[in-house]
Amino acid sequence: MAVDPRTLAGIAFIALAAQFMTAIMLAAAMVSGYDFQGGAISDLGVFPETALLFNLSLIVAGVINLLGGYAFYRLHGRGWLLAIFAIASVGAIGAGLFPLDTGGLHSLAAVLAFVFFNVEAIGSASVLGGAMRALSVVAGVVGLVFIGLMVVGDAGTTAAFGPIGHGGTERMIIYPVMIWLIAVGGALVGANHVDDRRPA
Repeated sequence: MAVDPRTLAGIAFIALAAQFMTAIMLAAAMVSGYDFQGGAISDLGVFPETALLFNLSLIVAGVINLLGGYAFYRLHGRGWLLAIFAIASVGAIGAGLFPLDTGGLHSLAAVLAFVFFNVEAIGSASVLGGAMRALSVVAGVVGLVFIGLMVVGDAGTTAAFGPIGHGGTERMIIYPVMIWLIAVGGALVGANHVDDRRPA
């Protein structure tokens, strides 16, 4: 029996966020002395203890995002939104295939992932309603604001990072959109499991 695209998209979004957030939490705990505040998340992709876990998780996130984005596309039919999902997926996969110590390719892929995962949240507001529409905009805008702060901080104005440092700033780029994926995924799955029967 074919899986309904709404359910497939919802499960994919939840799985993506759950596996990636779990992977970076475990990886950060596995490296003794990892600098949560000052270190980059991508540092976890070069430490011997965590390189496989982190980089594989990035690749899996990109693949799942593409699959989920396509299932979502089957619901809304907006080609431009599917393209945004695809670019975000390419960024995540590229960042996993080319770890931080490979140089420019990783940086380019990471920027694509950072920007387009947040843009996909904002873009999805056009096909969602109610609270999910508002959450989509808020999550994406927060991520983009922190991308701006990271650019300023990395350019030399480290005060832009504030007390959370570079590591905290990167996480504020990622965490809101991961929370959004879980919320929207739950809403999509739940929409197919609501009992619409009314008492006679």
